[in-house]
Amino acid sequence: MSEQRSPARPNIVVIMSDDHAAHAIGAYGSRVNVTPHIDRIAAAGTRFENCFCTNAICTPSRAAILTGEYNHVNGVRTLFDDLDNTRPQVQKELQQVGYQTAIVGKWHLGHGEGHDPAGFDFWRVLPDQGDYHDPTLLGPDGEERHRGYVTDIITDLSLGWLERRDPERPFMLMVNHKAPHRSWHPNPQHNHLYQDGTIPEPETLADDHAGRADALAALKMSMFDLNADDLKQPVPEGLTQEQERSWRYQRYMSDYLRCIASVDDNVGRVLDWLEQHGLTETTLVAYTSDQGFFLGDHGWFDKRLMYEESLRMPLLVSYPPLTTPGSSTGDIVTNVDVAPTLLDLAGAPLPDRLQGYSMRETLAGREPAHRQTDVYYRYWEHLSGPHEVPAHMGIRTDRYKLICYLASPTTNGAPPSEIELYDLEADQAEVRNLYGDPAYDGVASDLLRRLRERQVELGDEDLVTLPA
Repeated sequence: MSEQRSPARPNIVVIMSDDHAAHAIGAYGSRVNVTPHIDRIAAAGTRFENCFCTNAICTPSRAAILTGEYNHVNGVRTLFDDLDNTRPQVQKELQQVGYQTAIVGKWHLGHGEGHDPAGFDFWRVLPDQGDYHDPTLLGPDGEERHRGYVTDIITDLSLGWLERRDPERPFMLMVNHKAPHRSWHPNPQHNHLYQDGTIPEPETLADDHAGRADALAALKMSMFDLNADDLKQPVPEGLTQEQERSWRYQRYMSDYLRCIASVDDNVGRVLDWLEQHGLTETTLVAYTSDQGFFLGDHGWFDKRLMYEESLRMPLLVSYPPLTTPGSSTGDIVTNVDVAPTLLDLAGAPLPDRLQGYSMRETLAGREPAHRQTDVYYRYWEHLSGPHEVPAHMGIRTDRYKLICYLASPTTNGAPPSEIELYDLEADQAEVRNLYGDPAYDGVASDLLRRLRERQVELGDEDLVTLPA
């Protein structure tokens, strides 16, 4: 069936996975897997090379995406904060200009009165993190148990809503996959993949973090911190430390990539449905994740840190009336820019509360009216389990990155406990901390000054006393 209506405003489909690193996507040059269906979006549209999150943890990033606000403004700083559903959010503002809206899958922004999804005509969401197999989903009428694999079920419910929607009105659908979040339980149909144990290792798998902040030594994110549920089988006896590290990496990555294979298959189902219904030309399709993820890089798994593999989000966008097939951009954008972009393209007003910027001009291959020159980052959790990552903040420009590790999440004017500085042009792997190197004193001073300015500009009142 083909729906021939051509709306003046785009339909919107945002597919968001959980913890899907950009360097595990074919369109980003993955060395470890292939993603043919996700790559279809890149082939039809624009690949963002420099999309970053402003706080690399699930709940705060999702709040930033929906509100277009930084976490110190929307109130969701940590995994333990819920989003106040009376706050303005992009789906509510799209409803006000005639869009029908739906969300299916991971929510992770709180449950119950005041925190359930609001502004969605249809919602079915996983409680908290949810289960990979036979998941329960929550809706306005309570719990529903579904038999099967979660990634398939989320897509089934999403396509079911598309079938039932009003074809005369534009729509916004969020397809929020749980995968590939820890503990990586694949669909059994993908268990045959990556059985040979030869997934390429990152160059920094055995990184000893020499010269970096002492705080990194206490992290519990190494291959040796993967537990029995992660590995799903005992560690073979008699391995050296190096051999055990590699064995753990292969076990971790094989299930992680199998979970992504299911996501990729289901992205293909959505794209096929749009094509079969004649909606490809009138629908903006975006694929992203809530943050990046360490794939053995620096010896770690998980995220949270300001290093590139965690900070960088994949963002692929196709909208035929605007995007050029197979294009890419190096413009700096963040998760805070998603809401203003969707509102702008929908012809909705852009409220003064928004702290991000529309990506419309970048999508069109034109110079944006406001070119972002840096990313302001702040991670608020401090030494909380299970990974014991310290609170930290920093700034990333086109070339440099400054990271300030903090003694507590609320600083009360205290200075950073440690600082790192990286020249990303000369050191893409971020293994040489240049803070304190006299040759980079001027760079460090400039970045510290800019970080102070950004704190003030963005209304982050919990100011840190930064060295001059």
